[in-house]
Amino acid sequence: MAELEPEPRFSSFKRTQIILQHLGMSKHTDSEPEVFLERKGCAGVITLNRPKTLNSLTLSMIQQIYTQLKKWEQEPETSLIIIKGAGEKAFCAGGDVRVISEAGKAKQKLAQDFFREEYTLNYAIGTCQKPYVALIHGITMGGGVGVSVHGHFRVATEKTLFAMPETALGLFPDVGGGYFLPRLPGKLGYLLALTGFRLKGRDVQKGGIATHFVDSDKLTMLEKDLLVLKSPSKENVAEVLDTYQKKSKIDQDKPFILEEHMDNINRCFSANTMEQIIQNLQEDGSPFALEQLKTIKKLSPTSLKITLRQITEGSSKSLPEVLTMEYRLSQALLRGHDFYEGVRAVLVDKDQNPKWKPAKLEEIPDEFLNDCFKSLGSDDLKF
Repeated sequence: MAELEPEPRFSSFKRTQIILQHLGMSKHTDSEPEVFLERKGCAGVITLNRPKTLNSLTLSMIQQIYTQLKKWEQEPETSLIIIKGAGEKAFCAGGDVRVISEAGKAKQKLAQDFFREEYTLNYAIGTCQKPYVALIHGITMGGGVGVSVHGHFRVATEKTLFAMPETALGLFPDVGGGYFLPRLPGKLGYLLALTGFRLKGRDVQKGGIATHFVDSDKLTMLEKDLLVLKSPSKENVAEVLDTYQKKSKIDQDKPFILEEHMDNINRCFSANTMEQIIQNLQEDGSPFALEQLKTIKKLSPTSLKITLRQITEGSSKSLPEVLTMEYRLSQALLRGHDFYEGVRAVLVDKDQNPKWKPAKLEEIPDEFLNDCFKSLGSDDLKF
């Protein structure tokens, strides 16, 4: 797939757009199920099975996974949960946003239900009592991060490609992004949230998204070794994963791609406003800072402002509090303009030329932002 060829070091914005376009191919024409839910050995194994759409999540898949996860949690004979994606290209490239956009435009309930049930699943994974292992081989973005990052173990390979590219779609990094992103080292999570910066391979682990790194040719064997465990504890699972990680040699000695930029990132992204972050990047003036600036200027101003506040507030909230906040934000953006325009520009017409409204950060009133974060009363997402 062309978008995964080697690329200039920091100019990944267009390639992310190409990957996102697969989320627009929403018709599932195969007779096979969209998700396999199987008992194997000691484990319940979830396989996302929409490889043609990079295993993007539908509402039906989310509902099936949630129901089965809750059953497995109660079954004494199931002592481990494994989630993976079918095919070689992707673990999961996100939620099926084109379908959500169409439903939102038509004022259909699906647009509410999708976010509500997706975030409920994210919480169930975050509170799962049994060891939960996500094999995040290939593209892992948006909703794919939501069904992996809140679990106990996330195993990356050299093919893993992580991003939270929602600000390019007029959305925000949801699925609990407000919880896990501000808890990454320094201001790394702020960079990832606001710019959609991509991490690959070992960098996904070094950045704190994955807990382990395993060479992809060892993944099948790793899964087999996990399945034969007898009533494993989290410690038993960690032991197996640690052993495989020690055997993995790919990019072993390579420094974290952002290591040399972390001081700049921490300084530039420490500001309380988007306007100040932009000013910091301009004043920094390094090629890296200017590349981030170039990306930010293409993104939805509304999304940027909402995202900065979401991440800032999320840094001191619990996971359920963050998911409740994100549900409010999702419903606010469904009532707005930029989400539909982002989906049109990236997934439908594919002209990559969204017309954001408002077009400038300074045109977004504080009252609008406050309204986005307001309680929905009886319609709030509750845990």
